[in-house]
Amino acid sequence: MTSAIAPVSALLLSVAFLLAGNGLQGTLLPIRAGMEAFSTPDIGVMGSAYYIGFASGCLLGGRILRRAGHIRTFTAMASVASAVALAHALIVAPWFWWIARATTGFCLAILFMVIESWLNERSTRETRGTVLSIYLIINLTVITVGQMMITLYDPSGWPLFALASILVSLAAVPIAMTASPAPGKVEVVTVRVWRLYRLSPVGFAGCVTVGLANGSFWSLAPVYAQQTGLDITGVAVFMSATVIAGAVGQMPLGRASDRFDRRRVIVTACIGAGIAGGALASGLLTAPAHILIASCVFGVFAFPIYAIAVAHTNDFVPHDEFVEASSGLLLLFGAGAIAGPIVASFMMSLLGPPGLYFFTASVHVFMAGFALYRMSRRARAPIEDRTTFRHGLEVAGTVSTSFEEEEAAGVEPRAELTTEPAVGTDLEGRPKEE
Repeated sequence: MTSAIAPVSALLLSVAFLLAGNGLQGTLLPIRAGMEAFSTPDIGVMGSAYYIGFASGCLLGGRILRRAGHIRTFTAMASVASAVALAHALIVAPWFWWIARATTGFCLAILFMVIESWLNERSTRETRGTVLSIYLIINLTVITVGQMMITLYDPSGWPLFALASILVSLAAVPIAMTASPAPGKVEVVTVRVWRLYRLSPVGFAGCVTVGLANGSFWSLAPVYAQQTGLDITGVAVFMSATVIAGAVGQMPLGRASDRFDRRRVIVTACIGAGIAGGALASGLLTAPAHILIASCVFGVFAFPIYAIAVAHTNDFVPHDEFVEASSGLLLLFGAGAIAGPIVASFMMSLLGPPGLYFFTASVHVFMAGFALYRMSRRARAPIEDRTTFRHGLEVAGTVSTSFEEEEAAGVEPRAELTTEPAVGTDLEGRPKEE
């Protein structure tokens, strides 16, 4: 393990600081916005603005990386993100926070591009699985720590903004001082979104669904918890417990998707998330413990859907298009996450706090119905063409996945795929005519 971690130790330390600071902001900003009497739609737009910036970073980050290189890009984006975190405390107005969150999303998207490309290049076939597992553990740990930092100071003051800025600034130090060589030049990939739909309608819709539902959760769940009567510590526990529950659900559902038709697992996860969301939307849960349990159930089922949808799409993607598919699916998530918080915020304005989960439950039920329809139209991918599930973790409004290398999952790389799901069938899985 030491030999596996040594080449990327500085990078992983930077990741810890960065995600702790970003996790703190993700919980702090909706709480402070509520204290400042921002309307629920204002807070929803703030969440959407983050994802607009994030999607823009996905589209433009490759050009910036090609121009400046990994180390200079990382330090520049971390510096901007740190300054923006502190600027929230200087100008407390919805319009400024929208711009600030879009800028943060832009920076974070590029920072994650640097991190994941660096991890993949500096690990070997023998160490990649270990490195990515440790990366996942760090994600889970520091995001929880960052959310719990909300209890250190009064959110109505400036110290928490300063703390978030300090953490993001510190993320640049290990990278700037590392003696490890930076990754090679990044190639710009052309994204063909509608090709992804033709290859896998369920994978396409699943990523949009996660953007709509989980993007709304990250943006508005602190507001929901606050409006249901939880204190600051309660909000922090509410968010952290849901994240941990989501991580716990990743592996069981992922393994199940390796054994059975992934669409069946997606249907099961959507129904589970829909039931949990319906319980939270019903208004019948008033005790904090009951709300917390229902939210954990939501996390267990809702958070793994993205990774399973990605794995299902990869079952039909040619081997040389994995990077293109990764970018396209992330953009689909971002598109859903732009629209989701806005719609959910208006639902909360109409229905009160339960409106958030009424929206997520509706999205999950619709996705379950669409997946069932597609199962009647197309056979599952052949066993020999199926990828092995590799779980991803949503982190403070971002999605971190790595599926460019088969070795990362500890399996042999599969042969190049065709876009046809099976010999003797057409793209829809129906038998070909002679």
